[in-house]
Amino acid sequence: MEFLRFKHARFSARFPKDYRYSRSHYWMAPSPEDPEVWRVGFTKFATRMLGELVEASFSVPRGGAVEPGEEIGAVEGFKAAASVFSVMHGAFEGLNPALAADACLVKSDPYEIGWLYAVRGRPEDDSLDGEGYVALMQETIERMASAEHAAEE
Repeated sequence: MEFLRFKHARFSARFPKDYRYSRSHYWMAPSPEDPEVWRVGFTKFATRMLGELVEASFSVPRGGAVEPGEEIGAVEGFKAAASVFSVMHGAFEGLNPALAADACLVKSDPYEIGWLYAVRGRPEDDSLDGEGYVALMQETIERMASAEHAAEE
């Protein structure tokens, strides 16, 4: 797997080059077992905001239709709790079974075994390639730094 590197001040991360990315900091990649099934997970940036994951639950049944922007579940971390949204068009294939044994995989290995859920379908229409996501990260971090600076004044 080839990675793109991103570094800004104290934050650095690697992002798989061939994955798709959402503007809401999820990644999407075809499953190695079935290219029509896509795995979805949090990017390293999202896991940093959430902290270690404690629990993940989904409200969509297996085979249920999902569309981008639809709330499909929730995660709870040590730092925050958050809703989980679909970034795919298709049929929900389920939660990553490995998370039941170790939810921390989402943070420790986000791009391989720490995926959240799977969907048989296709990524949202405005998903980004790896380079597009790195550009979004640069813009996001600069905006956060600018807001932080303005709050200090």
